[in-house]
Amino acid sequence: MNKQKIIPSGYMTVGELAKKMNTTVRTLQYYDRENLLSPSLNSEGGRRLYTNKDVVMLHQIQSMKSLGFTLNDIKNRLVSLETPEEVAGILAKQAEAIREQIAVLTETLETVETLREETLLMQTVDFKKYAAIVVNLQMKNKFYGFIKYFDEKMLDYLHNHVDIESGTAIIDTMNRLISEIGKLQENGISPNSEEGQAIAKQWWDMVMAFTGGDMSLLSGLMKMAGNKEVSDEAWGERWLTIETFLQPALGEYFTKLGYNPWEGAEQ
Repeated sequence: MNKQKIIPSGYMTVGELAKKMNTTVRTLQYYDRENLLSPSLNSEGGRRLYTNKDVVMLHQIQSMKSLGFTLNDIKNRLVSLETPEEVAGILAKQAEAIREQIAVLTETLETVETLREETLLMQTVDFKKYAAIVVNLQMKNKFYGFIKYFDEKMLDYLHNHVDIESGTAIIDTMNRLISEIGKLQENGISPNSEEGQAIAKQWWDMVMAFTGGDMSLLSGLMKMAGNKEVSDEAWGERWLTIETFLQPALGEYFTKLGYNPWEGAEQ
């Protein structure tokens, strides 16, 4: 039977519409089931037939989808708008949602690129460290690079005892203390001064909060701090500058307490 006798003039099949609009038959069938774009005519043979009016409607759907609107938005929100102000309001909300997505994707991209660099520096495959680095990047921890030097025990401790909230609090405290140490150094304040000793106490309190008082973890941190690879990195240089103040400050602090934590940590 001749195809032209089956399809009335001015109509096209679902396959022809899909090809014309660079989509798939399955997509058009889905739009039909969702009452978003139904065929203008169903032939006696059960064929879905569309007109140029349907082409315009499909073009509108594709345009709105390209702006990030969901099919539910298009069906239940956009088609009911009646004034330019209403359309502008919906578009403003969509623009804000897109900006938020861009911010998230930008941050994710930076995390991916940083993790790639750390992976190459590690020269080994270790997904436990990868996960810890990602979490610390999410917490805005500038010292995330230390993690690749952590031993298995420290990684397990981080996983089991340090969550985003507590980790962020510790990092915020560390960054604040580092900033204060830098100011004391700039002003020529002695580590043995009252200000220096106040910093030492806060720093030690932070270390205890981080390790839970586990001296074996402290030992691991001490070994890591003495690792030449650590000090060779850019952020390691910053740490060494801080350490020239912090080490004598802590030494004086422990002397006044009559307490030597390093003995327990080195066992």
